[in-house]
Amino acid sequence: MKKYKPGEAFLVPMYLFTPQIITAKGSSKKVIPENCKLFYCSFRSFGGTEKVLDNVLSVEDTAVIETWYRTDIKSDSILKDSNGLVYEIIGTPENISMKNQYLKFKIRAKKGGA
Repeated sequence: MKKYKPGEAFLVPMYLFTPQIITAKGSSKKVIPENCKLFYCSFRSFGGTEKVLDNVLSVEDTAVIETWYRTDIKSDSILKDSNGLVYEIIGTPENISMKNQYLKFKIRAKKGGA
């Protein structure tokens, strides 16, 4: 069996925010706390992902992240880079070979809106 090696060194700083669910008056709302955890990863964007919606081509800001295994990185986690861009995780982070050594996942830039 071939041993997995990450494609690049973990040199990119990222900030991890774990959302909290607040229930008030019968409705639940996801709240992003102010405190965060710093971790280092590799960040590869490949120029984003092309999407066609209603015959309009657009490029979605996506990237692949590889980092050390962490139990606090989950599918609902929010990430922020050193430039202040905010990302959400697409799907579930993959525990490579189930060895609790490396994580790999895809992220998408969150767009603001009214």
